[in-house]
Amino acid sequence: MNRRDNHAEAILADPRWARIVARDKTADDQFWYAVSTTGVYCRPSCPSRGCNPRNVTIHATLEDARRTGFRPCKRCKPDGPAAAVANAALITRACRLIEDSETPPSLTDLAAALALSPGYVHRIFKAHTGLTPKGYAVAQRAKRVRAALAGESSVTEAIYDAGFNSSGRFYAASNAMLGMTPSSFRKGGATEEIRFAVGETTLGSILVASSTRGVAAVLLGDDPDALARGLQDRFPRAKLIGADADYEAVVAKVVGLVEAPQVGLDLPLDVRGTAFQQRVWQALRDIPLGETVSYAEVADRIGLPSATRAVAGACAANALAVVIPCHRVVRTDGALSGYAWGVERKRALLDREQAVARA
Repeated sequence: MNRRDNHAEAILADPRWARIVARDKTADDQFWYAVSTTGVYCRPSCPSRGCNPRNVTIHATLEDARRTGFRPCKRCKPDGPAAAVANAALITRACRLIEDSETPPSLTDLAAALALSPGYVHRIFKAHTGLTPKGYAVAQRAKRVRAALAGESSVTEAIYDAGFNSSGRFYAASNAMLGMTPSSFRKGGATEEIRFAVGETTLGSILVASSTRGVAAVLLGDDPDALARGLQDRFPRAKLIGADADYEAVVAKVVGLVEAPQVGLDLPLDVRGTAFQQRVWQALRDIPLGETVSYAEVADRIGLPSATRAVAGACAANALAVVIPCHRVVRTDGALSGYAWGVERKRALLDREQAVARA
């Protein structure tokens, strides 16, 4: 084996090579590589055509890459800030612009303020936050409304403080923002009605509860009375209505999802949570039946790779057991980790789903 072959073997064995091949953006500013045949040095995420490992040298610092005498790549611009860093700064500016505006700026106005194209702003904003600019603006409005209603402001003042030009538009959006009317929210949900019933599954007792918008809670456990107390804790000021024979059909459908996960659930949902929790829960619903992912993978999927612990917190806050499949999230080493309704139930759910997927 000659020197070039030995060099290629060494590069192939270097774990950084796999990150170059994958054009891993998270590796940018951790190391650089130079290509002798083109005479350039690049960052790991460079979109240029793949290169032969025989012609590559990997450098721990930018200064080492420069000492090769090669020129910086014109495509990935390794001498400047990494694209992820530059984009993060842009998104921070965009978020501040949205937050500081009395009325949500249009995508065109937002892009003009950033001196970028609307399509590019939309793409990088969603990649970094998991939301579109419009979705982020809606979440900010909801935050303002909640803060105003929790304070001394009247409902009318809260409407205009949140940037709505008319009460009609506000009331059309209020249920989606608050899960109830503004007056009910202000009273802590005191006038909200929650229907519920308890059923039995092969995994123990199950409590299903619904608001007027859809299924708002699915709780698993061994003690029906404890489940009812847990529901009261989640909706402390709502009026709970049980023993409703008509509601048993809803419970039966949810029990069917537990026993035969391939059937799915065709009921409307009332999913309540912060904008971040909503993004995590949607990512969980996108995990295919029979598969598992790690908390870190979920964080990557929502565009926030450093938010692993926050993802775990969102999973723990999930009130819709099985419907929002937080049981499909495991630790990086494959261990089942915690589960609000018991690790044994988590194992049973996964075994059942994986058996269905294999069939």
